[in-house]
Amino acid sequence: MPRSVRRRWPLTRSFAVISSVAMIVLGCALVWLTWSVMSQQSVRDGIATAETVTTYATATVPTDSFVLPATLDQAQRDAVERATSGFGERLVELRLWALDGSLIYSSAERTETGFPDGDRLDLVTTPGGEPSARVITDVRGADADAGGGTELRVLDVYVPVHADDVVDPDPEREGTDVIGAAEVMLDHTAAGVALAEAVRTLALVVALGLLALWLVLFRTVWTASRRLQATALENARLALLDSLTGLPNRRMLAERMRRTILEAEETGSRVGLMLLDIDRFKDINDSLGHDRGDELLEQVAERLRGALRDDDIVARLGGDEFAILLPDVRSVANAERLARRVRGLFVPPFMLGELPLHVDTSVGVACLPDHADDPSSLMRTADVAMYAAKHHRTGVSVYSADEDDSSPARLVLLGDLHRALTPAPGAAHELRMHYQPKIELGTGTTVGLEALMRWVHPTRGVLPPTTFIPLAEQSGLIHDVTRYALTECVTQLAAWRAEGRATPVAVNLSAHDVTTVAVVDLIESLLEEHDVPADLLEVEITETALVADPSRVVPVLQRLGALGIRVAIDDFGIGNTSISQLRDLPVDELKIDRLFVADLGVDGREGSEVVVQAMVDLAHSFDLRVVAEGVEDEPTAVILRRLGVDQAQGFLYSQAVPADDLRLTPSVPRPRRDRVRGGVAVAAPPPATTRRARPPRSSGTDDTNG
Repeated sequence: MPRSVRRRWPLTRSFAVISSVAMIVLGCALVWLTWSVMSQQSVRDGIATAETVTTYATATVPTDSFVLPATLDQAQRDAVERATSGFGERLVELRLWALDGSLIYSSAERTETGFPDGDRLDLVTTPGGEPSARVITDVRGADADAGGGTELRVLDVYVPVHADDVVDPDPEREGTDVIGAAEVMLDHTAAGVALAEAVRTLALVVALGLLALWLVLFRTVWTASRRLQATALENARLALLDSLTGLPNRRMLAERMRRTILEAEETGSRVGLMLLDIDRFKDINDSLGHDRGDELLEQVAERLRGALRDDDIVARLGGDEFAILLPDVRSVANAERLARRVRGLFVPPFMLGELPLHVDTSVGVACLPDHADDPSSLMRTADVAMYAAKHHRTGVSVYSADEDDSSPARLVLLGDLHRALTPAPGAAHELRMHYQPKIELGTGTTVGLEALMRWVHPTRGVLPPTTFIPLAEQSGLIHDVTRYALTECVTQLAAWRAEGRATPVAVNLSAHDVTTVAVVDLIESLLEEHDVPADLLEVEITETALVADPSRVVPVLQRLGALGIRVAIDDFGIGNTSISQLRDLPVDELKIDRLFVADLGVDGREGSEVVVQAMVDLAHSFDLRVVAEGVEDEPTAVILRRLGVDQAQGFLYSQAVPADDLRLTPSVPRPRRDRVRGGVAVAAPPPATTRRARPPRSSGTDDTNG
């Protein structure tokens, strides 16, 4: 059974209970202590009175009466009564006792025999004895012996009688010797009444004082508690709202999403979520200042808040990112229409002071249960859709699994790739290098190979590079993949060279690899370690990677050329390389993208031959070799040969196969010829060109011809 949760008391209730108990205990302790002090003081006053009575009484009693115990005669009794008459009714009774307990005198009109309190008598008659007092109830009257009479509260005091207290003291005795005791009974009724009245008064004063103090403290605590509660509520409200726009924040949106999805599951309805991001908001902040940026965000929030349905929830997630929750949307298409209507809100300019500012947005749309099954996945899929809209510049994008590079399945695949790159000792390598021949169209001979990577996954079978290379680039594993590909290819070249083969091999490099000289150092160390000539290795980079950051890429290519390694531009024709860039780039070979090669077939586009011919003429004018990719039939090969293409590769000749399945004849590459470009001697490629393994490259690898 689940354990019940104990709710904590509010602060005021806890204080009320604890402080009340504390005040009651304190009040009782204070009253008891005061009563105790006053009682002791009353007894001390009674003892002082008893000592005075004793002094007056014994001053008329001879010493012999105590030494030789005998009752006093009438004259002596009268003398004692006269001496003590001044104490009036307060003196209830006076008794004089000898040391042996004999009654010498009693002022009561009763028998003159009796017995003292032996313990107390012994206590006060010992040397240095002090008076002993005790409050008792004394019953007096004619019917006292029969159980009747009058009860009287008296203070019964035993006072030691010294030798110098009596008349005619014995000269042989020291004056401080105790010769007897006086038992003085004083009426304690008035003192008790006064004490009780004082205690009652004190108790009332203490109770009222503590009550007043408790009320003041309780009021203070109650006020502080209310203030704390108000502050906590305000903090809770602020914790759920964006401080700049007043819209719900991410936390509140998550809570509303959770509740909305629970309701949707019960009713079978659909929940939509839009994520909206302001394009180039950083430029607005940088150029106009953060104050203007905040003003823009406030205006955006106002437009969104005023344009949607009452049930829709607009939230600011942070920065320039907003979310719109659609609790009940009929279809995904309807959600997309709403997203386009929201984007239309940004068509009118925003007025920042006197400056009209036009703003574009990217909106991602996802729906539950179409694209997700819980709040977290709904948020993630809408985020993926938003970035797809931003990347493709479509304005609005609905979630598509094809655009999702961070799906759980891809994360699992990423973990598998980590494992494949670091296999356990003795385990087989899952990453394999396959090689596809490059054929010289004029002679039909194999003049080079392109290395293409395959992943033999233990559960998913053979995976092409297009499946895992983009994942490696996004995660940063691309450098490890490149290291593996280069190491395998150089090791294979060394093995073939030992067998008398000298066929160049081309390896694809990712755009992430050619922005630093680390890849050059790696290639140089591998060639030196395996004693492989540099002209047996070629690297390929895509045209888009080449022109993306030429200031960092070109120095890397120049260092590769200085080592004697040929460089090829892969997928040429789909980028935007200018003629001036092509003239100055340190490359040796152009590879026409397979899209243009496919257009040369029977069902190809009109004018495709003109395009390919222009590429060939341009490359040859710069003394570059031309290679066609994706050649799948003989008619296409004939056209390429007629157009002057130097080399070709594709399924017409061979698929990419493992090194052991290649059928290559021993050959020696022809000597290289140098060409002059821009006043600098550049090594020209030999007829036998190479192409590289296709591990890491942004554009992926063709599965059809790879």
